[in-house]
Amino acid sequence: MLDMKTIEVIKSTVPVLEEHGEKITTVFYQQMFAAHPELLNIFNHANQKQGRQQRALASAVYAAAKYIDNLEAILPAVRQIAHKHRSLGILPEHYPIVGTHLLAAIKDVLGDAATDEILGAWGEAYQVIADAFISVEAEMYDQAENQQGGWKGFKNFEVARKVKESDVITSFYLTPEDGKDLPEFTPGQYISVKLEISGQENTHIRQYSLSDAPRKDYYRISVKRESNPDHPDGIVSNYLHDSVEEGDKLPVSAPAGDFVVNTDDKTPLVLLSGGVGLTPMVSMLKTVAALQPERQVTFIHATSNSRMHALREDAAAAAAQGNVKTVIFYDNPTPEDQEKANYDVKGYVTKEWLKDNIELDETDFFFCGPVPFMKHVNTALKELGVPGERIHYEFFGPKGDLGE
Repeated sequence: MLDMKTIEVIKSTVPVLEEHGEKITTVFYQQMFAAHPELLNIFNHANQKQGRQQRALASAVYAAAKYIDNLEAILPAVRQIAHKHRSLGILPEHYPIVGTHLLAAIKDVLGDAATDEILGAWGEAYQVIADAFISVEAEMYDQAENQQGGWKGFKNFEVARKVKESDVITSFYLTPEDGKDLPEFTPGQYISVKLEISGQENTHIRQYSLSDAPRKDYYRISVKRESNPDHPDGIVSNYLHDSVEEGDKLPVSAPAGDFVVNTDDKTPLVLLSGGVGLTPMVSMLKTVAALQPERQVTFIHATSNSRMHALREDAAAAAAQGNVKTVIFYDNPTPEDQEKANYDVKGYVTKEWLKDNIELDETDFFFCGPVPFMKHVNTALKELGVPGERIHYEFFGPKGDLGE
């Protein structure tokens, strides 16, 4: 445990971290990767180039400093990050490397303001925080490996089927090469896929939500093709779409994540998605409809038009099975969409529409999609008086800010 003097020193740095945190984490990643280029095989290059990882780490460091005397307050965030670490293969031996370069970055950015007292306090605090992560992740590694059908790290899966779902989304049905049974997962969780791409110096690891219900003999991911193939995200998604075929092998880690729906609850459920954000929602929808056919579910999906609309048949089949209402929003319907009435509402999901069409009391809301979409939904729900504990969302990538 940290003594009061150390806690006071750490708390005194909160304003500085608020101002300079992202610069510190940017320098940190530059220096760490220069010294340990092998770590580029673990970290997402796209998130680095977009600055998302730097902002996420700066936010985490700021929160750790702010709540250093009550780390229980940030335990949910620790567990969320730990899920991602376990899925990627972050190990205890990586933490001293991070600590060394984080302290060096603090010193480089703050200069003389980073006194020996401040650096010493942060060294102690980092060890406490690292120990918390290592402890939580050890439990997760143990659970992933020792559950029925579980495994350690990555193991090979075969692409059993490759299905085009829309103009931009393709599903990959993955079966274990060793033929063993698959462990169950909780709807909303994701897997990591490790890719060796010709011409790329480093391994790429990407996390994809499981888009089907559990208790199958396969895992399914549904991947959106990014429009720019030279963008780091586009390199991976275009490779999957263009180069990975049925019969190919992909290393996969066991399911992870805490953005999950509880099938023991009986409260009404609203599943709200934009674009490819529907992938975890379809998993949730199919599971709830099968296990809780009486539970009231509203499935809302927003996309451009039918050409971009994936997994429509999955959602319709689940709706027919349970107590489900589906509402489809198209903001740019095609003439054929209008002729065939392929959608329910033209335009975007608005606060006014939610107020007029959704029973807000005692309802749990889950949503996922592009960040602007999630910011809009989050703001609307809060302005409509939905308590924070009933609002659940997932970022594709590092945790971001919805302006809360």
